[in-house]
Amino acid sequence: MSKPLKIAVIGTRGIPANQGGVERHVEELYQRLAQKHDVTVYCRKSYSQDRPDEYKGMKLKYLPNVNTKHFDAISHTFLAAVSSIFNDYDIIHFHAIGPSSLSFIPKLKRRAKIVATVHALDWQRDKWGSFAKWTLKIGEKAAVTFPDLTISVSKEIQAYLKDKYGRDAVYIPNGINKPELKEPQEIDQFGLEKGKYVLFVGRLVPEKNCHLLIKAFKKLDTDFKLVIAGDSGHSNGYQGSLVKEAGGDKRIVFTGLATGRLLQELYTNARLFVLPSSLEGLPVVLLEALSYGLPTICSDIKPNTEVVGENGEYADLFKADNVDDLNAQLKLMINRPSINKERVAKAQEYILNNYDWDAVTQETNSAYDSILTA
Repeated sequence: MSKPLKIAVIGTRGIPANQGGVERHVEELYQRLAQKHDVTVYCRKSYSQDRPDEYKGMKLKYLPNVNTKHFDAISHTFLAAVSSIFNDYDIIHFHAIGPSSLSFIPKLKRRAKIVATVHALDWQRDKWGSFAKWTLKIGEKAAVTFPDLTISVSKEIQAYLKDKYGRDAVYIPNGINKPELKEPQEIDQFGLEKGKYVLFVGRLVPEKNCHLLIKAFKKLDTDFKLVIAGDSGHSNGYQGSLVKEAGGDKRIVFTGLATGRLLQELYTNARLFVLPSSLEGLPVVLLEALSYGLPTICSDIKPNTEVVGENGEYADLFKADNVDDLNAQLKLMINRPSINKERVAKAQEYILNNYDWDAVTQETNSAYDSILTA
């Protein structure tokens, strides 16, 4: 492709990425594409107090949103989709199935090619009621109907879209950066010691199953701590229920949102990482934990086993939603006298070789090329 493209990105809360897999995907991918192309990322005004016009080569355009659980994404997406019509974009790329429900709007301007990335089957999330699930299913169908190209971040989702809609989605996974190891500094404020805590990282929403992790951990007779690193978005009630579930157990530490050096320290110095989710797309935090060489326990849902192997080649698996099985796996892992260094090194090498943001960028650029030259 000889000339630079004008690319619009719609569906993210905003960047810099403070939370959420979609936000981190967008930041990593488009800062690289911006080295060659003209990239504009549409951001929600409520996402950040600091609103730079540009970040890592990407232009940032801020539009209003109704900052509530049900109207946050769709209100902003509508304005972004309408705005995109009046700009001379070559590619308009929607991320996630909710925003993709409005991917028909830019079709009113025939020049731009439309792309949608399906990051997860969001209608399966526990936080949504029946009406919200229905609208998200509409978004799912829209993601395979209106765009010129549909991308899936996981092979499971790719197969699902083919089976249900007959749509051949292009598989392009999430990526990972090389880990930056950091000695304890910022984690000292939480009373954490190197190698003496279990780590969870992610948004505090029901499908991440933090309540299950807390229940399983509380049954352990251990002086290890459990670190819950993340915040709630619009699921404040769930976060409150987690604090209640912890019941004042001083071994359970809530750090709030962790980014930058704090997050790097948490990964570097943990004894093990746990991802107990009942629903994922392709979890970036799982890739990150394994890239740091962390022994890992995760639920046996397909998006996790797609990364770690059906038989747990790179991580220990427990039966999803089974608190007793998770408790047993935690007990085994914590009581092991030493880490299987060969296994974690093998997992680390596999992740770094197969989930690379530079490769993801090249594949995405090629996918754009395929629809522009068709």
